[in-house]
Amino acid sequence: MLDIKRDTMIADIIEQAPQAMPAFQAIGMHCMGCALASGETLEQACYAHEVDPDAFLEKLKAYLATV
Repeated sequence: MLDIKRDTMIADIIEQAPQAMPAFQAIGMHCMGCALASGETLEQACYAHEVDPDAFLEKLKAYLATV
């Protein structure tokens, strides 16, 4: 499984763990395939969507552990 951190690229997460998409969509990140998203880190994407990156990272890891 991918070791996801704040500096992990969104594109890498989606490529290696596509089952993560619903977790991103749940916080308003619907454009996961767009060029901007593919060049952003998890931290950058969270800040762009006004989401705490540490809280989201914790929720994302918990979600991925269940799927």
